[in-house]
Amino acid sequence: MSIILPEIVDSHCHLDFPELLKDIDNVVFRAKRRGVCKFVTICTKEEDLEKVISLAESFKEIYFAFGLHPMNVSDSSKISLESLLEAAKHPKMIGIGETGLDYYYTVETKELQIESLITHIVAARKTNLPLIIHSRSADEDMENILVAEFDREPFKCVMHCFSSGEKLARVTTELGFYLSMSGIVTFPKSEDLRKIFSKIDKNRILLETDSPYLAPVPNRGKKNEPAFTADTAKVGAEIFKLNEYDFRRLTTENFYNLFEKVGKP
Repeated sequence: MSIILPEIVDSHCHLDFPELLKDIDNVVFRAKRRGVCKFVTICTKEEDLEKVISLAESFKEIYFAFGLHPMNVSDSSKISLESLLEAAKHPKMIGIGETGLDYYYTVETKELQIESLITHIVAARKTNLPLIIHSRSADEDMENILVAEFDREPFKCVMHCFSSGEKLARVTTELGFYLSMSGIVTFPKSEDLRKIFSKIDKNRILLETDSPYLAPVPNRGKKNEPAFTADTAKVGAEIFKLNEYDFRRLTTENFYNLFEKVGKP
């Protein structure tokens, strides 16, 4: 007799992007067929907020977060604290961001990114919603800002699509933050990242796709979608030397512990 695996959550995806939105009914259907029970779709700029809200209101399984992606800070008007707080009143907005620092593609906007990040941190404190962090090639500044701001006044946080260094992983989880595991951990050349995750408290791990990007093995190179969260879960279970059943149950419990506004089923 086959075992029915526990439901899992895609804690970070971009369902409003055209690649997924044009086929959204089937995207959701395929995900649910593989046990993905909830989705957090991320709004990365203010002009897309109405579209994202409409998507969340159309599917009971879809929740959303809202913020200004660090790579968008020069393309969009500066996001205000007031707009973040107003959006957070929506019952299905459960996170602040994604925000953060990206020095790989957009180091020239470093100061704007830092200013935006601080605004989002303030919003996370005021709303008690988790901050969703994007960090690439910015480990030192990210560590310094998060530690200093947390010492000033605590907040909840997840390091989305974590692929940074071991020190940032250790420091952030010591603050009580979560690390989100994406399809990157399934790539053959990601052995160092798998080792970093293996040293982290398993009660601080979430699953995500970041779809439509970063499809995990065996679908690498294809358009990513929430159904593939299940493939990352298989590798995550191997990393933590757990069976797939227990790892799926664990990461879902972690999701509800962080995103308390959702409410445990």
